[in-house]
Amino acid sequence: MAFVTASISVSVDGFVAGRNQAADRPLGEAPAIELHRWLFETPEENRPEIDAHTDAGAYIMGRNMFGPIRGEWDLSWTGWWGDDPPYHKPVFVLTHHPREDQPMAGGTTFHFVTGGIHDAFDRAREATGDGRIMIAGGASTVNQYLAAGLIDQLTLNVVPVMLGAGERLFDGIPPLKLEQIGSRAASLATHITYRVR
Repeated sequence: MAFVTASISVSVDGFVAGRNQAADRPLGEAPAIELHRWLFETPEENRPEIDAHTDAGAYIMGRNMFGPIRGEWDLSWTGWWGDDPPYHKPVFVLTHHPREDQPMAGGTTFHFVTGGIHDAFDRAREATGDGRIMIAGGASTVNQYLAAGLIDQLTLNVVPVMLGAGERLFDGIPPLKLEQIGSRAASLATHITYRVR
C-alpha cells in the first residue's frame, strides 16, 4: 500500500494562502509571500524538508496549486514553475475541466483528473505502486484528503506570520488524532511532523 504524506506551509493563524490570489500574487496579498521564504531563501538550512517533499513517487495537487486560471483552460498556461517543474514525477491535478496530459522537462507530467480525489488517488497509487504519494496542496486539497482519511503523515511548516484571512488549513475537517513524530526549528519556519491516526 502506498504511503501518503502532505507537507504544507502555514501561518501561525492557520492559513496556507492569503486574500486575493492572482497570477502575479500566487499566495495572495502581502504578507502571504512570507510563507515560502524558508524554501527559497534558506534552502540548505531546510534540506531535510525539501528532500522529503521531492522524493515522492507521485503527487496530487488542486487546480489552484497548478495555476490561477478558473473555468475553461488557457492551454498556454503550464504551471507556476516554468519548463522544468521541481516534481520530476507524475503529478495529478484535480479539476472540473478536462485537459490533455502536459509533459514537461525533467520527467514531470501533469495529468488532469476530473473524477475527484479518489480517482486521483487511485491513479497516483498505480503510478507509484507501494511508493510514496505526496499531497502537494493547496488547503482545499489537503483538507479533502484529511477528511477522507487518506493521509498517513502530515508536516506543517509553521511560519511566524499572521494572515488574518485566506485559505485555511483544517476547515471542515472532523477531529483528527495526531501523533507528533518530529519537530525541528529553523530560522524562518518550524517543521512539525505528525502521524495521522
